[in-house]
Amino acid sequence: MSERLRIVGGARLHGEVSVSGAKNSVLKLMAATLLAPGKTRIGNVPDIADVSIMIDLLTRLGCTVERGSGFVEIDVPKEPGHRADYDLVRKMRASINVLGPLVARIGRAEVALPGGDAIGSRGLDFHIKGLISLGAEAHNEHGYIIASAPDGLIGAELFLDFPSVGATENLLTAAVLAKGTTTIDNAAREPDIVDLCQFLIGMGAKIEGLGTSLLTIHGVDELHPTDHETLPDRIVAGTWAFAAAMTKGDITITGGRASDLELPLEKLTSAGAIVTSTENGFRVRMDSRPHSIDVSTLPYPGFPTDLQPMVMSLNSIADGTAIVTENVFEGRFMFVNELVRLGANINVDGHHAAILGVEQLSGAPVQATDIRAGAGLVLAGLVSEGTTLVEDSFHIDRGYPHFVEDLCKLGADVIRERVDDV
Repeated sequence: MSERLRIVGGARLHGEVSVSGAKNSVLKLMAATLLAPGKTRIGNVPDIADVSIMIDLLTRLGCTVERGSGFVEIDVPKEPGHRADYDLVRKMRASINVLGPLVARIGRAEVALPGGDAIGSRGLDFHIKGLISLGAEAHNEHGYIIASAPDGLIGAELFLDFPSVGATENLLTAAVLAKGTTTIDNAAREPDIVDLCQFLIGMGAKIEGLGTSLLTIHGVDELHPTDHETLPDRIVAGTWAFAAAMTKGDITITGGRASDLELPLEKLTSAGAIVTSTENGFRVRMDSRPHSIDVSTLPYPGFPTDLQPMVMSLNSIADGTAIVTENVFEGRFMFVNELVRLGANINVDGHHAAILGVEQLSGAPVQATDIRAGAGLVLAGLVSEGTTLVEDSFHIDRGYPHFVEDLCKLGADVIRERVDDV
């Protein structure tokens, strides 16, 4: 039964909101538990739908998972399963992250090609090429990546043509149990990668170069369970920051790390927001209509592609004209037509979008096509005249815990409703 969000625009968001663990980190941490038999506990786990999907996948692989308030405890068997079936993998891109741990730990894996968000093609060539360089046999067959290394993996010098987060994670988790030393050059540098490295080090891995584009991994014979706290979700924190700026609001974001959002917060300052540090996070206040801001998305430490829909929404009601360039996922502009339904003035040319800000958007039915587009449409609905209906809100639930409740706490008029009931 599908759900949608009904938003009545016009509220000025004001108050405090807390940020829990990062979706883009916790799912990879959960997959990496496969590297060590026994019980690993992960804390600061967000209450989102994707965590449930990863639990189902790990359970299918033979793990026993206990989920409590803000934590998961994963008991990994001595011989986990090796096949991740399409019925689960199609729901979530992060399912591919079991590939590296399974090949490293048990010498084989069959993982269905993943699904998830409709934001463009994201090939797995880097994953396959890297595993082959580490000594595995790997190929794509009948919709599955099939990889095997019965005699174990061997350290190698790896170079990524693009700093892919997923490829960096899979090759990192494969290399920690490889014989010898592996280097990953042009590795992704996202805070989520650093969090994964720290998690693996807690399990006994030997990794150098955290936070840089060159990771050096000295393989070890075995890893052990550990306890770990997931880092805060910078994309959720950034979403709240843009919500404050768009609604001329004042939001204190507890648990958010401003250091992980340097460029987005600089852009918001350019738009006219006042950003200040607090004891446990940061605060964003906007007293007037925002100024337009030009943005080009790039891998970290560049502007995150996951915040691009929020930039588009802000520029839609900002004073002036802006150019937004998408350099990471070619499908990110799929939701532009939905913003246009709300009255936004946007022209797309390839991976560039020109936005002429209007003073007010107008509420209308729109459809969320992915997690971040859904959140961006909600923000647009907050500054639209009248009522906005965001269909397929399940996308938003995959990345934003208690989103509706937090919005209402900040003063928004938002309700969740079943489509079959109206």
